[in-house]
Amino acid sequence: MPQILIAEDEPRISAFIEKGLRAQGFTSTIAHDVDEVLDLAQRNEFDLILLDLGLPGGDGLEILETLRGQGVQTPIIILTARDDLNDKLAGLGGGADDYMTKPFRFEELLVRIRLRMKPKSIAVSSDDLVLIAGSVALNLRTRTAIVNEREIELPSREFILAEAFFQHPGQVLTRQQLLDRVWGYDYDPGSNIVDVYVGYLRKKLGSDLFETVRGVGYRLKN
Repeated sequence: MPQILIAEDEPRISAFIEKGLRAQGFTSTIAHDVDEVLDLAQRNEFDLILLDLGLPGGDGLEILETLRGQGVQTPIIILTARDDLNDKLAGLGGGADDYMTKPFRFEELLVRIRLRMKPKSIAVSSDDLVLIAGSVALNLRTRTAIVNEREIELPSREFILAEAFFQHPGQVLTRQQLLDRVWGYDYDPGSNIVDVYVGYLRKKLGSDLFETVRGVGYRLKN
């Protein structure tokens, strides 16, 4: 069961998040100040950390700097009332995987959590990290795919799209989620670019690997 560390000192907010996550099958641990966050994050293996920047005992950006400096690679989503661009740039530049401002809708937070959750992966050597679905392997270090023992190089956009699917096998990803993840916010939500690129992946990795969920998006079969 996925484990999430909620670094939030406001009881009303932390309880709201914890209740919502529990209903979705997640388990949560709540930390209320900087020292508690660092202690828990260093002693336990969480699948994701939700980090408020305004915690007692210091600044959330200091937590981020400390954890990344210690080599902690757990995905971190900053969830804060700070909406200044400089804070956002500092957070993302400091190693956060996402940045979300309060007030927020839980549905959006849940989507971001699922997209950023640590992938179930297999370390095949000290240098390589590989995600596997069916007979296809995706090497995150070399950014290549292996299909039937044949190595295939994927262009940047195709690889990022493939990685999104391989990180969430069996989960339906909407076209909007994939647009946000791979292309950012520069594309019209009505564009068919996601469908085009899924077509590229089907040709290279296998037509049966990606299932179309009509009217919603796509799912990677595993």
